Amino acid sequence: MLCVTGKDDSVQKLRGWIFPFVVVAVFAGNSYGQDRGQARSMVISLNGIVAAESPLAAQAGVRILEQGGNAVDAAIAANAMMGVVEPMMNGIGGDLFAIVYDAKANKLYGLNASGWAPKGLTLEYLQKQGIRSMPQQGVNAITVPGAVDGWQKLADKFGRKKLAEDLAAAIRTAQEGFPLPEWTAAYWAGSVDYLRTDDTATKTYLPNDRPPKVGEVFRNPDLAWSLKQIAQHGWDAFYKGEIAAKILESMKRHGGPMVAADLAEFASEFVEPISTTYRDWTVYELPPNVQGLAALEMLNIMETFPLGQKDWGFASTNALHAMIEAKKLAYADLLKFIGDPRKGKLPTATLLSKQWAAQRAKQIDSDHANCEASAGEIPAGNDTTYLSVVDHEGNMVSLIQSNYESFGSGIVAPGTGFALHDRGGLFSLDPSSPNALAGRKRPLHTIIPAFAQKGDTRVAFGIMGGWNQSQAHAQFIANLADFKMNIQAALEAPRFSKHSFGGCDVMMENRIPQKVRDELTAKGHKIELKGTFASVVGGGQAVMRDFAAGVNYGASDPRKDGQAVAEAP
Repeated sequence: MLCVTGKDDSVQKLRGWIFPFVVVAVFAGNSYGQDRGQARSMVISLNGIVAAESPLAAQAGVRILEQGGNAVDAAIAANAMMGVVEPMMNGIGGDLFAIVYDAKANKLYGLNASGWAPKGLTLEYLQKQGIRSMPQQGVNAITVPGAVDGWQKLADKFGRKKLAEDLAAAIRTAQEGFPLPEWTAAYWAGSVDYLRTDDTATKTYLPNDRPPKVGEVFRNPDLAWSLKQIAQHGWDAFYKGEIAAKILESMKRHGGPMVAADLAEFASEFVEPISTTYRDWTVYELPPNVQGLAALEMLNIMETFPLGQKDWGFASTNALHAMIEAKKLAYADLLKFIGDPRKGKLPTATLLSKQWAAQRAKQIDSDHANCEASAGEIPAGNDTTYLSVVDHEGNMVSLIQSNYESFGSGIVAPGTGFALHDRGGLFSLDPSSPNALAGRKRPLHTIIPAFAQKGDTRVAFGIMGGWNQSQAHAQFIANLADFKMNIQAALEAPRFSKHSFGGCDVMMENRIPQKVRDELTAKGHKIELKGTFASVVGGGQAVMRDFAAGVNYGASDPRKDGQAVAEAP
């Protein structure tokens, strides 16, 4: 992880963890590189770059670029591979969102490939079963998976390769197997009891009745079969063909409400990204039903404070206090006002306005943490994978895909090799909520891809991790705009994260100075200290294109097993 710029490896490793001080050292007449806080260097290339949470996924995407595919083809290839090598986080049983930048047209496209609830999954249906809170696992948490439909939409509109070519590396890896890396093995080991609640999940993911260990080879021939079906028959295989039949048979066996029409009638949709300006950057997210609006509102509130100026530097008490309080206000609005826009009018424009942010910012007390942040009043009227790609032409993809919780619903349809997600767990059972459960409705979604631009510079980025994502996006943008970091340093920098919607609790990595943590505690923040690179603050990837120079940059978060890989010249 550490970038060694001199001859003495031990000295450089020691210095690599000194954060955030910068020192220039000279030994024995030799000038060594500038010491720094970031551990990795950016990947810089005239050719394409794929940044993913697994080297195998990044390599699969790069191979497609080298074979004449574009950024979208590479993103599909990398995403398919992620479903093989990190099955608890993502896969064809989950949903997908993407932002695509078409360099020739100079246009952004958004794709919402999140599935709807089965027609029969309603408030009344659950009430008749005596269920009083939205199930977080099992058959009643399953919505229609949207990922495969998303792949087909992306390939049809933008791709240069056949879907079979994009999926070839994933199919081969599922069949032949791969050795488990460190983070993935840890996630897997933490899900053993959950996997044992379903016989097929146990058979699929606990070979020899235990989770595979670091370096142990795992094979999934059933998933290879499913991917081959999609490669041969495309969309139909999953939503009408043999995979659909296996899913529906499993739903019937578990007593779930999903029927054939729920799958066969589903379609994802292209949507217009929403945006705000932050300093001299324009930041884009996807519109509801996702939480990206909270990232933009949080940035608008943060912009009312002098981040980056005197006494407001990176990891300073003033900056962190303002950002944490902005998070609370933006998320309170998210929870109250956001749902599926197809099922009701949402106040998106109001929540995105600078006027709304200025009004909300007035609620922040510079001396005291707000432990009961509430949503504003509008007058009438955890488990995910993220990847980003840039090709040599400047086309860019920001893609995120998820099972929601680890191994999703915990249900694997026999013979398919993938877990069905539990995204329905995010519905509300409050009938007055815009996110109230209803058949053929999409729940509020945590996963969000993002994009930013300034002048001739474009950045496709994302940071996974449930409700962590909007607040992590805002911190990443502040690192670029206020604290003048490059994209690798901006990903690596210590983050805070608050997964709850109430209270003064907040998690922080231990690289944030003790003095600052003490001062925040004095303001009323209840800090839960985490490790140096903690998984709870999410892991991210980013690619950047300098269109003036024609140069691409890639960055990969050390909080994941992945890397940014450049296409060979």
